[in-house]
Amino acid sequence: LGALAALTYWLDAQVQSSPAQRDGSSRHDPDLFLQDFKAVTFDAQGQPRESLSAARAEHFPDNDSAELTAPKLSLTEPGRPTMTISADRGTIFGDRDRGDFIGHVRVEREADPQPPKAGEAPGGPVTLTTDLLHVFTKEQRVQTDQPVTIEEPRGIIRGRGLEFDNKAKRVRIQSHVSGTLQPRETPK
Repeated sequence: LGALAALTYWLDAQVQSSPAQRDGSSRHDPDLFLQDFKAVTFDAQGQPRESLSAARAEHFPDNDSAELTAPKLSLTEPGRPTMTISADRGTIFGDRDRGDFIGHVRVEREADPQPPKAGEAPGGPVTLTTDLLHVFTKEQRVQTDQPVTIEEPRGIIRGRGLEFDNKAKRVRIQSHVSGTLQPRETPK
């Protein structure tokens, strides 16, 4: 009879799911928040490389993400134009190498600090607007599948879906492209 009871207990333990952890790690609750903060990452020479600010940030330990209110991210690299991204809200993920910016997203890329090469037009400032943007900070690359508007000194381009590489100075619009651009003036 004792062996039957032990076998029954063992079988019951095998089919039962593990008990829920009561430490809060399975819930999506913030463990800390910051108001009006700014964080700066520096390169080896002590120059700012990345700057992130927001009106409010909440950190969530279950997926190691941070949800931001009114975020502003600036990416700087020596000899390259600074790219600044702002939005109504955003999420930065645990590795801090990627994030999503949502609502009235605005990307501003400064004019190219390097003089143009022979036969090239100067790289003027560029402004991009959309409603959702995936950002890859180390690569200085952004992408979206939403409608976008790009404004630059020569004109305006609209389309749907975009990949923008700040390092390579390359923009690829996926579909529904329309706009007006003035021809480049050739240097004399």
